[in-house]
Amino acid sequence: MKYKLVAIDLDDTLLRDDLKISPQTIEAIQEAVKKGVTVTLATGRMFQSAAQYAKEIQLDVPIITYQGALIKNVLSGEVLYERLLPYDLTIQVIQELRQQNKHIQIYLHDELIVESHNKYVEKYSKASNVPFKKVDDLIETMDKLQTKPLKIITIDEPEVIKGMEKEWQKKYGDLAHVTISKPDFLEISHREASKGQAIQYLAKSKGITMDQVIAIGDSYNDRDMIEVAGLGVAMGNGHPDIKALADYVTKTNNDHGVWEVLQKFVLNEE
Repeated sequence: MKYKLVAIDLDDTLLRDDLKISPQTIEAIQEAVKKGVTVTLATGRMFQSAAQYAKEIQLDVPIITYQGALIKNVLSGEVLYERLLPYDLTIQVIQELRQQNKHIQIYLHDELIVESHNKYVEKYSKASNVPFKKVDDLIETMDKLQTKPLKIITIDEPEVIKGMEKEWQKKYGDLAHVTISKPDFLEISHREASKGQAIQYLAKSKGITMDQVIAIGDSYNDRDMIEVAGLGVAMGNGHPDIKALADYVTKTNNDHGVWEVLQKFVLNEE
């Protein structure tokens, strides 16, 4: 069997635009698992959001969440890998976003925490199917809970986010993993929290080499996992930059793209 691990992004990849997984794709994933292939999710979503889909597919595996900051088993809850943002960097990022009057959301103990109840968090909460908690002060809440965030997100218009990414890569690129997931989401996580690093860790823990790994995604936050995988796959609806670096471009998320990859490279190996 050539491929032993398949890592699949959620939004705009496994999920159609209606945020559902097609029945034929679920069936193909389950067939791959029966064949002995480890199929996992690799998403920027928080664990409690991604786990809903993993349970729907009946996956009992560690899934990669928070852009790679947390690898946690769906059913047992065992944490394999966790990278929290450094405290001083978190304070600096929050204060800078406040000065720019930007929307800020952080994740503490797998909860979505915000200071402002606005259109951004309402839309995010609905799409992720997770509640959010509004607090008076993010930093005070972090101190009270004696923890640090797995990730910080700011949301704005795509052209604003693209400009911020360039600026923040220069400013924080050596200290954190700065990436765009959806065009209007800028995400900051630990510098060892990327999907590519998480997949390498998971593969190694299972005795799987990277040439036995398939990674499927559509956006900039999928770039490094597509680059490190033996077979890096971009969705037909993916960003042109991601499609250009992929080994294979499949159909769109609305046209069973993940199903096609599993059929071609796992279930009917060519």
